[in-house]
Amino acid sequence: MMTSMTNSVDLPPVQIPGYDGGPFGHRPELLEEHLFWLGHLGRCVDGEEAQELLFGADDEAAGDFQHRLWERADWPVFTVPLAGGHRLHVVYRTFEDDEGIDFLLHHPGWERAELIAQDDGHFMGPGLSWTELVAAADGALPGGTVTDPHARLLLLLPAFGDDAVPGDAADRLAAALRARTGVEAPERLAVALLEDQGQTGSTRWTTTGSGVQINDGEYSFRNPANRFALPPARLSRVSAALAS
Repeated sequence: MMTSMTNSVDLPPVQIPGYDGGPFGHRPELLEEHLFWLGHLGRCVDGEEAQELLFGADDEAAGDFQHRLWERADWPVFTVPLAGGHRLHVVYRTFEDDEGIDFLLHHPGWERAELIAQDDGHFMGPGLSWTELVAAADGALPGGTVTDPHARLLLLLPAFGDDAVPGDAADRLAAALRARTGVEAPERLAVALLEDQGQTGSTRWTTTGSGVQINDGEYSFRNPANRFALPPARLSRVSAALAS
């Protein structure tokens, strides 16, 4: 059965300037459900073997869990704190006929949050390199709603794409899978996830002369060659926030 999803009374209301939708709700209890993680990572796998490694015998149960999640009246939000007061919000957009997961970066001094990736039928991304992903996961900073580094890593994984992951990346990802998903072969699944990299495929990241991290992803907001890319000044502040 799905865990009760009453809102946590000790958490402040969710505010994401410039992002319409809601009502929003903190749902940290979802992170304790292994079926939640299977559905969350479902778009990160490609091919029958990888899907079997992820879902195993829980395929039907995970699908049912996700179906009920997408029927919610509220939009579950998970917040990962970054240095300097920045926040990464992972929003489950439970909007009928347009559901998906949005990844937004914000700072109280910004007039609006920056959408860096979307995981839905029209995927946009990647929004995070491996270095940025791990830094956000392992930051151990206060102020968010997700304290466990394993949960942070897996929450942000669908926004990741990078063709230059380090040699220890599979071990780091396997540890998170082992801690949160209950899959039978976390080491093999970690390798498959890093090879597939979901809907983005691997993407090359480079640093501009002014120190801004950009990529060559065809559907990335952080690829300045794309007509829908963030303007230079906003690319710069996103890069600086994630680097810190």
